[in-house]
Amino acid sequence: MQTLSDLPALCAAIAALKSDGKPLVLVPTMGALHDGHMALVEEARRHGRHVVVSIFVNPKQFGPNEDLAAYPRREAKDAQMLTAAGVDILWAPTVDVMYPAGFATNISVSGVSDGLDGAARPGHFDGVATVVTKLFNQVRPDVAIFGEKDYQQLAVIRRMVADLDMGIEIVGMPTQRAEDGLALSSRNAYLSDDERKAALALPRALGEAKRQMEKGGAVEEALAKAVAMLSAQGFDPVDYVTLCDAVTLEPMSVLDRPARLLGAAKLGKTRLIDNIAVDIA
Repeated sequence: MQTLSDLPALCAAIAALKSDGKPLVLVPTMGALHDGHMALVEEARRHGRHVVVSIFVNPKQFGPNEDLAAYPRREAKDAQMLTAAGVDILWAPTVDVMYPAGFATNISVSGVSDGLDGAARPGHFDGVATVVTKLFNQVRPDVAIFGEKDYQQLAVIRRMVADLDMGIEIVGMPTQRAEDGLALSSRNAYLSDDERKAALALPRALGEAKRQMEKGGAVEEALAKAVAMLSAQGFDPVDYVTLCDAVTLEPMSVLDRPARLLGAAKLGKTRLIDNIAVDIA
């Protein structure tokens, strides 16, 4: 595996990989890799011969009071995991490489980015769209793999790729979970032992709301019960528990089309997100 942080070196390495005409697949990450990330890498292998993984903790998607400085960084261990997985290139640029002096461009995707985390974290998805556009231009992949745990992020990227005619296949990988059901996340490392147990209320609350709605229960009632369940387990604040159209992410008050149930809440100092598909009642 080549580990690169210089853009000219990356361009030369990408050109060499693509010279055989085989598909090249990108897996963008912010590092602190876990089994969920490695599942994305495994999925990438099924979509192409060449796999590039990027690791970049993107400052443009963190708000002023968020955890940029504390975000976990494990460069050496991450590199070992990717080498063992047979990754061709680890692209690990610095902030100065990604955003050199004078950088002044911002990519904004309206609609799907407006609510949910877009409302709770102003500017977050502009930062996501901007860095992903840069990664796509740098790596020039045929396919890119993203996890469905960050479902709104996936929707934003799909909208952006379609709107800008990027010609990249975007593959969503189902959320990878621990045996007890908690969605795998680099931020789980922040949780204390007690918080880790309490965190199970998030997937359980979403699962119970899903069951109620699929049986024909009122959407608003199911959502209110989920919020109450989270609050009872110490989540504060609960940013949202919302049923949305699976494609547009428009809020739904009646389950009459394919939907996604999304939740975000803070437990101690850690903000957790999760989502599940909901079938028409």
